[in-house]
Amino acid sequence: MDIPVTPKKGIKRKHLPWIAGGILLSALVGWIVFGKYHSVLKVDRRILNIATAEKTNFDDYIRIRGQASPISTVQVAPEEGGIVTEKVVEEGSRVKAGDVLLRLTNANLDLQILNAEAELAEKQNLLRNTQVTMQQDKLNNEMEKLQLSQNKERKRRTFLQYSRLYKDELVSREEFLQCKEDCELAEKQYCLICERLLQDSIYRSIQMQQMEENLENMQRNLSLIRARKSKLDVRAGIDGELGLLEVELGENISAGRKVGQVNDLSDFKIEAYIDELYIDRVHAGLAGTFTQQDQKYPLLLRKVLPEVRDGKFCTELVFTDKRPGHIRSGQSYDINLQLGQPSECVIIPKGTFFQTTGGKWIFVLSPDGTRAYRRNIRIGRQNPTYYEILEGLSPGEQVVISGYESYKATDELKLF
Repeated sequence: MDIPVTPKKGIKRKHLPWIAGGILLSALVGWIVFGKYHSVLKVDRRILNIATAEKTNFDDYIRIRGQASPISTVQVAPEEGGIVTEKVVEEGSRVKAGDVLLRLTNANLDLQILNAEAELAEKQNLLRNTQVTMQQDKLNNEMEKLQLSQNKERKRRTFLQYSRLYKDELVSREEFLQCKEDCELAEKQYCLICERLLQDSIYRSIQMQQMEENLENMQRNLSLIRARKSKLDVRAGIDGELGLLEVELGENISAGRKVGQVNDLSDFKIEAYIDELYIDRVHAGLAGTFTQQDQKYPLLLRKVLPEVRDGKFCTELVFTDKRPGHIRSGQSYDINLQLGQPSECVIIPKGTFFQTTGGKWIFVLSPDGTRAYRRNIRIGRQNPTYYEILEGLSPGEQVVISGYESYKATDELKLF
């Protein structure tokens, strides 16, 4: 007779992993919903950089790197295009204003000068021939005027004689009238020649004036072309040092093209690029200094250029007192630029923690120095050495200023 087997009651071993997983999942959900995770990490105190917050004067300055450059530069650019035939001065040489730097040639200008000279000579010959012709015409007209004047005078005398004869009835009326008409005709002919001579004189005067004006214009045009030819000698605009000449012998360069520059070495300025973070605080008139061979040199910020490139903006500083000896263009200097007057506040030394926290929080040590807790702070100004603390720290508190990369998600550090 078979005996029925009754199954054992209870949890089977194969169900245990599922039950454990369910418990862990429930615990995780419960922590997410109802709890807050607080992480603690043990850290060797010896690897940390610990500093103390203190209340003292904060020196409000930034350190920038600048390069010396000439106080001014003048571009070298030919006013007339041509082919380079000679480099008169070598790069780096001292030059005076007006010194020839390059010599060019331009065959088109030479041809224009020849054509203008030929045309001017032709006009001059034409003017001379016209003057001779007009003078001859004037003489002929004067001769004709004399002849008509003589004829008029003869006709007048004849008329006077006939008048007396006619009065004495020695000539007929017809003869008298004919003599009178001849006299009047001679008078009119003389008046006409006088009027014609006057008009001819006016015409000749106008014609000569026009020809002389044309001749003067042609002479001016020739002078301008010759002046353009003189500009084929490229000259220095100021006293200074010639920079790099970007031309080669035989090269054809156009008018206005920049081929080099002359640097005014009577003084120097410092050009420095500053992070755009400070664009609202940097303005003309700020003071700066740099030190070289234990000698401090004062500067004044003269100009702030408005354009921002690659997160930086350009400034120009000038010397207000002595200059370094043997200063060279392109030489670099580390400058302390004063943004404001020193003021008393809470400060901490700068550290690599900022790269992780962005200055929004920091680890603050407990009074006994065994633990460090995460605390929110607010940083204000900064200089190359210190941060100004606006909120979150009191003088005397100790903070961790070394890097937080290994424990940036940790709430508490346990130091040993």
